[in-house]
Amino acid sequence: MKPRPASGRVRVRRLERLAVYDFARIHAILDAMPVATIGCIFRGSPLVTPTLQWREGNVVYWHGSAASRMLDAAGGAEVCLNVTLIDGMVLARSAFNHAMNYRSVTLFGRAERVADVDEKRARLQAFMEQRFPSRWETLRPLKARELKATTILSLPIREASAKVRSGPPREPAADLSWPVWAGEIPIELRSLAPIADLNSIEKIVPPHVGHFKIGQARGIGR
Repeated sequence: MKPRPASGRVRVRRLERLAVYDFARIHAILDAMPVATIGCIFRGSPLVTPTLQWREGNVVYWHGSAASRMLDAAGGAEVCLNVTLIDGMVLARSAFNHAMNYRSVTLFGRAERVADVDEKRARLQAFMEQRFPSRWETLRPLKARELKATTILSLPIREASAKVRSGPPREPAADLSWPVWAGEIPIELRSLAPIADLNSIEKIVPPHVGHFKIGQARGIGR
């Protein structure tokens, strides 16, 4: 049997055939896109903010300045987190059937603040090591005031769903003979060659820099 949604608010109702509730595929999409959008209520009004996110096991973390109004509002509050990867624009024979190929994950839940200083350091190290393996040990150690100035929030991956679309346009048979080009324009997000800071003492690009990947493999999460 296909996995079922954890709650009514994560159930995909529009284009339900595109729904994904399998946590392995949800994790893969989260890991492929480090940028998330967090939505919460701030002083009675909706607030949506982009931020960097990372996953450890079945928990998503994000961080920012302790002065951030988004982080302040989200700590202990209900939030909605979304990540989206665009894989292509789909051109059909009618304007109505144009579409987009994408992988998108939405999470709901209560965000919790990471308060313990040692845990904050550990979470930041995990974030760094995921994206740039072995870089943490080469960096200048974090200062106490830097940790104090950083807020980290966490969200368990319990109420989660994904929508994934791939492939050509979906059109009625009657449209297929219309004389216009139809198909997909693939879109790829990828990292390019590293560019050293002019003040960088170390000129040789270390392996962990070249290791960095983003939005890899359009098949991930499909």
